[in-house]
Amino acid sequence: METFFIKTHGCKANQLESNIIKEKLLNAGYIESNQNSDADIYILNSCSVTETADIEALRTLRNIKHKNPHITTVLTGCSAQLNAEKISDLDFIDIILGNNDKFSIINAINEKKSSVQDIFEVKKFNNQLIHTYSKTRGYLKIQDGCNNYCSYCTIPLARGKSRSNSIDNILEQIKIYTDTNIKEVVLTGIHIGQWGEDFSKPQKLLTLLEKIENTKIERYRLGSLNPLEIDDKMLNFLSQSSKFCPHFHLSLQSLCDKTLKNMNRHYCAQTCLDLINQIDGMFKLPFIGSDIIVGFPDESETDFEITYKNAIESKLSAVHVFPYSIRKNTKAAAMTNQIPEKIKHQRAELLHKIANEKSNTFITKNIGTKTTILVEKRPDKKTGLLKGVTPNYLTIFLEDKNKDLCNTIQKIEITRKDESGKLFGKIY
Repeated sequence: METFFIKTHGCKANQLESNIIKEKLLNAGYIESNQNSDADIYILNSCSVTETADIEALRTLRNIKHKNPHITTVLTGCSAQLNAEKISDLDFIDIILGNNDKFSIINAINEKKSSVQDIFEVKKFNNQLIHTYSKTRGYLKIQDGCNNYCSYCTIPLARGKSRSNSIDNILEQIKIYTDTNIKEVVLTGIHIGQWGEDFSKPQKLLTLLEKIENTKIERYRLGSLNPLEIDDKMLNFLSQSSKFCPHFHLSLQSLCDKTLKNMNRHYCAQTCLDLINQIDGMFKLPFIGSDIIVGFPDESETDFEITYKNAIESKLSAVHVFPYSIRKNTKAAAMTNQIPEKIKHQRAELLHKIANEKSNTFITKNIGTKTTILVEKRPDKKTGLLKGVTPNYLTIFLEDKNKDLCNTIQKIEITRKDESGKLFGKIY
């Protein structure tokens, strides 16, 4: 039988979808290869969140085809969906599959045929159960698409309108996970805060969380949320949960009101800061991460300074900093006063320093505390150390050596941080 290799770029939704593709191929008799250049089929599940991501996708496939001219290359994901027509004549790409077409990959390979459906014609969530998941944390896609149309973003063009997975489908996937001894699920999607809005009787995300609370899963965590999608009722529920991992990722994008308005984000900076303070006060050492874009069109030095100062004053645990990337077919691409690349990167460097300080402060606060970890790997062959993740998203190396505790939840004390920044702990 033919062999295949899958490479994934981008978000957790893509990572999960690659695992679904892998399961379909294995069930059809294909064999997974450990070496990309030796495989008969090379599949790239691509990202298109920035122009760099599009360039990287093409570079990857060009290099693979150069190393092995006989390999069949398949491009799928957001870059394939957005650029199908433009790249259809490239000789190093054999098959192009859109985001809703990727799950028909067996037919596409057999027929050597591309397929890119108009994503806006897709009205229902394409439910795909996965049964053989090799990780200790199971990703679970609860929705697809986005209705926001932020001025900088092409993702709605690549993923279409928001479509929600049903509660029954979600609970079925959780049961499959718990039956295979997975201890934690991560709820993911393109805009999970919009889950349930497209139902005939619209529902809020909290309704789903209440259902998940009553399953056998031991831990669950949430993907990225818009600040307006987290209200008092949700926070009160989550703060009393014994299963929720206090790990919040807030899709802020800026902490300046003018820039937020230009981005078509429907909240103000103070709303974000108040929410961060509220979360910090309601949970024990919660991880509060965020994305922030710098160098957005018409972002003056004063505007950046506002975001910079607000980031310093905030109780964020981590900040992912992105220089603004022009994306075709977005409103921001046509805006005047585009910021020079040099200034974008200068601002990104300044904010990166704050991000590092925030991360170090959060890590230091956790040293000496008692918590739990989900052990994710067997003892390292060289060091004998186990590695796991705490509910608040810290990676811990256990100093209890030579114990096979993989895929178990252990009570630990976080003991120290080494010079490289790694955290260590011991079982108690």
